[in-house]
Amino acid sequence: MIKRIKKSFGNYPNPFKILILSTFIDRLGGFLLYPFFALYITAKFNVGMTEVGFLFSIFSFGNILGGIIGGALSDKYGRRMILLIGLISSGLGSIFMGIVDDLVLFFFIASFLGIFGNLGAPARQAMVVDLLPEEKQAGGFGILRVSVNLSATIGPILGGLLANQSYMFLFISDAASSLITALIVFLVIPETKPKSLDHQIDDSVIKTIKGYKEVFKDYIFMLFLLVSIIMVLVYLQLNSTLSVFLRDEHGFSEQNFGFLLATNAAMVVILQIPIAKWISKYKPMIMMAIGTLFYMIGFGMYGFIAEVYLFFIAMIILTIGEIIVSPISQAAVGHLSPIDKRGRYMAMFGFSWAIPSTFGVILAGLVMDNIGPNWVWYFAGILSLISIIGFLLLHKPIEKRYLEIKSKKEKKIEIQTMN
Repeated sequence: MIKRIKKSFGNYPNPFKILILSTFIDRLGGFLLYPFFALYITAKFNVGMTEVGFLFSIFSFGNILGGIIGGALSDKYGRRMILLIGLISSGLGSIFMGIVDDLVLFFFIASFLGIFGNLGAPARQAMVVDLLPEEKQAGGFGILRVSVNLSATIGPILGGLLANQSYMFLFISDAASSLITALIVFLVIPETKPKSLDHQIDDSVIKTIKGYKEVFKDYIFMLFLLVSIIMVLVYLQLNSTLSVFLRDEHGFSEQNFGFLLATNAAMVVILQIPIAKWISKYKPMIMMAIGTLFYMIGFGMYGFIAEVYLFFIAMIILTIGEIIVSPISQAAVGHLSPIDKRGRYMAMFGFSWAIPSTFGVILAGLVMDNIGPNWVWYFAGILSLISIIGFLLLHKPIEKRYLEIKSKKEKKIEIQTMN
């Protein structure tokens, strides 16, 4: 398996490999901290999941704003500089977040971190599309997922151990990883924005941001985004609501939850590359529907089970869905986006995470605190079913769009050949 991974990885350009390494380092710090964020807030400030939901909403609203600005600026000024700003802001924000004792100030820092920490997210995704030919993009996003989940395999285990000592260690580790990644990007990774776009992007930043209206007019992409938002609303409970649910309802410790998340991450590391290569042969929306079906089963199980071994079985099932969904969804955005608006399309796709994070955790908190904890997972199954239907209905329109884009590219190549 390791030989196959090395062989597959060796076919990609060096800047892409460095991008993958830097992503691993950056996300290692994030996975040390993020899975235990809800546990930290409830213990530190003595609040319930509803207050945690408000904090996640503030953070995620900042993510939305930061993604919009970062996507537009990465199309205008380049991917590298915007990614650097995001990494440095994230590192500094984590330090301050670990120091403060006032909940209001903590919320304020979270809003700052949400905006500036997410500036670089669209730029990072656009870099993958910039660096790779179309036929390698699904595999490239699969490798990116492997690097993220390799860090997720290590991060929660180390985070669980550090959290038992002091949560401050988690904030320091997250800050260090972001700043180390910024140094790697600054010293090694070149700018990837196509030079042909230098004279095509509007001169003013305001006009560049206004270019989002063209994205909103793409109704097929917007429908895909809407269905993805419903699906992600389910998935984000993995790193927010699930830890508190298992602790409060089943006495599941922080360290055991770290091992549960490590199971998820280890599966992605082992299976993502071969499965991404295999599923790229099939229709993307059909694969999205199948992946979401695994979400429906895996997340829904937590509403009915109480044995520890079943917690891990449910995690295995939903992880199979994650392995299918993640690379296909990102590659689909790359195929649907015009080259001069790639950063903005990636930023809009970031809404499929930012919008559910804004409302999803607080809604889950209200359900847990007022209706019943198990109802979070019943609703997860229902929302997954809605997403499955949505992806199946989008199958024909998106296939038609793919054929149109392919035809235009072939005509362009033919004209260039004749000239």
